[in-house]
Amino acid sequence: MSVLHVDDLTLEVRRSQRRRTLGLTVDREGELVIAAPASVDEATMCAFVREKRFWIYKKLTEKAELRRPVPRKTFVDGEGFLYLGRSYRLKLVDDQDEPLKLIHGRFRLRRDLVHDGRNQFIFWYCARGRDWLDRKVREHARRMEADPAGVRVQDLGYRWGSCGKGGWLYFHWKTILLPRPIAEYVAVHELAHLHVPHHTPAFWRRIERVLPDFLQRRKWLAVHGMDVEGL
Repeated sequence: MSVLHVDDLTLEVRRSQRRRTLGLTVDREGELVIAAPASVDEATMCAFVREKRFWIYKKLTEKAELRRPVPRKTFVDGEGFLYLGRSYRLKLVDDQDEPLKLIHGRFRLRRDLVHDGRNQFIFWYCARGRDWLDRKVREHARRMEADPAGVRVQDLGYRWGSCGKGGWLYFHWKTILLPRPIAEYVAVHELAHLHVPHHTPAFWRRIERVLPDFLQRRKWLAVHGMDVEGL
């Protein structure tokens, strides 16, 4: 078996006389495989891997997320919950006009709703996410000459965002758990898709004009996105 080392990545190389192009896969165990024509040299394969680095990070994150046990929140006093990159402790209260609030640096959940805590938090995250992301989208839309129809926040599986039909921008509710600069990057990313549907050089140039440090933000999301806690 031939192995290719590219920076922090290790790939198994599978050559074929019949193959005409390079291809990458991540197997079920999270191992990286590069399929290559028999005549392709190592330098060409390394350049190809570096070009696809962020796709690789994303796939590795998804595989790791599937394999690792997901800790479930128990909604007890003192438990931490993320909001825009910060962790806030939970306090159970007996009487409150709303099911869940964030007040004075503490999440406050009505004690009689602990059994429905997950749904209460998701509802809260979706509502706050719509407000915060809508402001970010409107803040950048004019500079990017984009005209989104609006923002919707819901569960998108492994996707952070999606640009839908009619100019609607969709975001995973977990986006509002990310640090502010990273959540902002997700918003700008989807705005750019209103102009360019695919991740071409022109697409990334649009983002760079708005967020010059987008590469650092994109890498952070690819590497640390899986660390965002669920419910």
